[in-house]
Amino acid sequence: MPKQRALAAQGLGFDGAIPPNGYQWWYVDAFSDDGTAGMTLIVFIGSVFSPYYARARKKSSARAEDFCSINAIFYGPKRKYWTMTERGANDLSRSANRIAIAASSVTLADGVLAFEIDEICVPFPRRLRGSVRVELGHLTQQCFALDPEENHRWWPIAPASRVTVDLEAPRMHWQGDGYVDCNAGTVPLESSFTGWHWTRTDRVNGDSWIFYNRTFKNGGQQGLTLRHNDQSGIFVDAALEDGHDLAPTPIWRCARPLIELGSQPTITKTFEDTPFYARSKIAMAYRGEQYAAMHEYVDLNRFERTWVQQLLPFRMPRNAR
Repeated sequence: MPKQRALAAQGLGFDGAIPPNGYQWWYVDAFSDDGTAGMTLIVFIGSVFSPYYARARKKSSARAEDFCSINAIFYGPKRKYWTMTERGANDLSRSANRIAIAASSVTLADGVLAFEIDEICVPFPRRLRGSVRVELGHLTQQCFALDPEENHRWWPIAPASRVTVDLEAPRMHWQGDGYVDCNAGTVPLESSFTGWHWTRTDRVNGDSWIFYNRTFKNGGQQGLTLRHNDQSGIFVDAALEDGHDLAPTPIWRCARPLIELGSQPTITKTFEDTPFYARSKIAMAYRGEQYAAMHEYVDLNRFERTWVQQLLPFRMPRNAR
């Protein structure tokens, strides 16, 4: 996997050019210190899982800016709050340090990502409003090509961040450790991959791990293992092969493959159970330490199926001016 410079010479590349049919997203996740809550925030320009963008690309070349959204998900002990309303270019504004999509925004200043969220949850409408503060800590400068053609790039921006959640609707207040990365591509994901699985651990003794395995459209797969140290930054470790399979998700039976760890991990909580995507919290052992970890699997073959595309608008409504 070739290493490259970060996706932005300064800042996080909020105002970078995105080609037609391409995409860029900024991702944040976190667990609360007491382990009872979690969060995922994703800012999409060229929303890769949008059924509307997929349909537009099949007809002709489509502008990424016409398909943007903020996917905000907050996990509590008893329920979750999900929002992912897609907007068009008229609702998007961006500069070097700020992206606004309709009433929600993210701003970078003095090493802090500040999210202001004002959205409506689906499928049961209710207001999701409040702020999230992400103290980035040490920023990495390493970016990785995810495919041999280098059409897709991944930048693990800040694997060791500190997150403060302060929501007024619903009322939710907590702090915890988080993770920040960015992906960008010049072609759709499904044109290059059939899927991937990704895992990032929490920090133990200053170290955390990231595992990223991709399966290519033309056959074969490639894995990457990264160790991040609070003081020293990112280190590339040996790639690991697929090993343990976690149990499929209970509703949609989405697979949950994992790398070879030497011991069987356990699923602590299933956060997302969809026809083509699974996100889970797991407990795992690696190199003699115990970790809590975020795990995801994306099945892009399933994503392309007609019945899945027809279901997606129920979770991803579109409201474009």
